[in-house]
Amino acid sequence: MATNKPINISPRLLRSEPMQRCKLGVCKAACCLYGVWLDVMETRDLISNAKWIQPFITNGIQEPADWFDGRTDHDPSSPSHKVMHSLVITDENHYGGMACVFLRDDYKCALQSAAIYHQFHPWRFKPFYCILHPLYLDENGQITLDDTTSLLEEPGSCLRPADHLIPLVETFEPELRYLLGDKKYAEILERAKTGNNVS
Repeated sequence: MATNKPINISPRLLRSEPMQRCKLGVCKAACCLYGVWLDVMETRDLISNAKWIQPFITNGIQEPADWFDGRTDHDPSSPSHKVMHSLVITDENHYGGMACVFLRDDYKCALQSAAIYHQFHPWRFKPFYCILHPLYLDENGQITLDDTTSLLEEPGSCLRPADHLIPLVETFEPELRYLLGDKKYAEILERAKTGNNVS
C-alpha cells in the first residue's frame, strides 16, 4: 500500500447518500481515462514482476519501461514522496478516446487480471490511487469523497444514483476494508451507523 502514514477517513464518509457503484459492463472503466500516479516503489514493483503482468497487456506495449510516460511529481502522501505517471494511450473505443496503458480491451485492468490469475489478492499489483478512486486523500491525509452532485452528473463517474440512502462506508466497503483493515473498518462502520464522528 503506497502511503507513508496511517490512514483515517473524513467525517464526509460517515454520511448516507442515494448513490451506488457503477457496473463495469456499463461504465466500461471510464475511470481509466487519464491513467494514474504511482509511487516510485510501486513502479519498481511492477517492473520487477513484469513477467506476471505482460501476458495480460492487450495493447502490445510489453516493455515495462514503456508503461510510464516520464512525468514525475512530489507527493507527500506516498512513501518515497515521489510519484510517476502511467502511460496514457489513444483508444477510440474507450470513454474520452484515451486509456491507461494497463486497461485491457475487455475493459478490465491488466494488473488486476494478472493478480487474480496468479492467485494473489486482486489488488496485489494495483496502484494505491487506483484502489482509492473515486475516493481521495484530503489535505489532512484522510480518505474523503467529492460533492455528491458533481459525481453523479459526470458521465464517466464511478458512481450512479440510487433510489435509497446507502451509508458511504458500505458503498466503499471493499476499498476501506482493504486500506484500513477489518478491525478499523468495523469500528468506522459502527460509528457511521450510530452517528459518531471518526477521530
